[in-house]
Amino acid sequence: MRIELLKSVLPILFILYAGSALAQETEIESLRVAIDELRADYETRINELERRLAVAEQNMSQAKMASQQTVVTPLAATSSGNSAFNPAIGVIFQGYAWNYGNDPEDYTIPGFPLGGEAGPLGQGFSLGETEIDISANVDDKFTAWLTAPLVIEDGESKIEIEEAWLETTALPGGLSARFGRFFSAIGYLNSKHSHSWDFADQPLPYQAFLGDQYLDDGVQLRWVAPTDLYVELGTEVMRGGRYPAAGADHSGFGSYSLFANFGGDVGVSSSWLAGLSYLDTTAIERPSGTEDDPLFFSGDSTLTVAHFIWKWAPNGNWKQRNFVFQTEFLWRKEDGEYVLPGGLPLAYDNDQRGWYAQATYQPFPRWRFGGRFDRLSSDDPGSLFDGTALATAGSNPKRYSLMADWSNSEFSRLRLQYTRDEAGLESDNQWGLQYILSIGAHGAHSF
Repeated sequence: MRIELLKSVLPILFILYAGSALAQETEIESLRVAIDELRADYETRINELERRLAVAEQNMSQAKMASQQTVVTPLAATSSGNSAFNPAIGVIFQGYAWNYGNDPEDYTIPGFPLGGEAGPLGQGFSLGETEIDISANVDDKFTAWLTAPLVIEDGESKIEIEEAWLETTALPGGLSARFGRFFSAIGYLNSKHSHSWDFADQPLPYQAFLGDQYLDDGVQLRWVAPTDLYVELGTEVMRGGRYPAAGADHSGFGSYSLFANFGGDVGVSSSWLAGLSYLDTTAIERPSGTEDDPLFFSGDSTLTVAHFIWKWAPNGNWKQRNFVFQTEFLWRKEDGEYVLPGGLPLAYDNDQRGWYAQATYQPFPRWRFGGRFDRLSSDDPGSLFDGTALATAGSNPKRYSLMADWSNSEFSRLRLQYTRDEAGLESDNQWGLQYILSIGAHGAHSF
């Protein structure tokens, strides 16, 4: 009886033991996989921190060597300094192939005559800006930056000075000063070079209110608070010789700005930035519209910008997967007079608004996908402007854009973009290809 009972129990015990052993093996394998994934993630993060540490140590070493150079004889400083402190030089290549349903030469936005560098990209194949960047520490107190794009205008090649500024590196209390020619720090996109944009062109509000970007000569002061929450306050005084200003009024002190930025981290995977800025400019015969029949505005132009950005990457591993949401709201108020082609000056006092929202997602390395919606609106400037470029249309101008880009490395990017443009007189479907490649040294992009 006992033998029979034992014979029936043994198979059951064997099955239970085998199942338990199999479960343990599965659990052990899962733990091993989790440990391998955790080890790989931390190795990636440690490598990135080690790279940043090496760069910081190199910069500190250069600054110390520069300070030592200032106490040697002038001849020694010249011969040794030039060999020890060669500037970092980089070149950015950009090009496009764009197709429009309508003729881009006839493009206008009713109520928003474009000025500055705003306008559609060239149709067909075209070479964008070839940007030469040169930067270096001057000594232990200053650093310098030069951006000189090579452009083609009317079939001729020419070199321009886009940015040329010096910045302090040793002011106390979180202060810094920049002086020379630079992109204003208003808004979020204004200070970013075109090769770092997520789309091939600027949103409608930037084109309509800033002529793509506000660049001018002047002085910028910044202060970063010594707090866990990122707090940055700043102001600028600029010449006022470029759109949306013009004429360098007030003896060459024609515009000023105020800006504030706040940001921080949410856990280890997310970070955010929010800001508010204000630009006050004076325009003297500022041209806009077409080159053949331009409109000239003289008066005061103010712009208020609010922006918000949210960035997410699992455990801070940006290279594998990430998501970015970005939005800005712009409000422009102009009070002065417009001179229309062949007409007398007309008093102009009007408020205009614009905003955009965009999101980009990288589901796996190298590939990103994004969408953007941008819109403009304007008050009625009055019946005197009926039939002119300043008269608003029946609907608010808007656009929808989709993009996909592939980056083989941080030095190369290919992008496909589609835009449904409903801002002009007629709706238009636009397709484009863009390449962005860089060689040589190039500084890291800001948040």
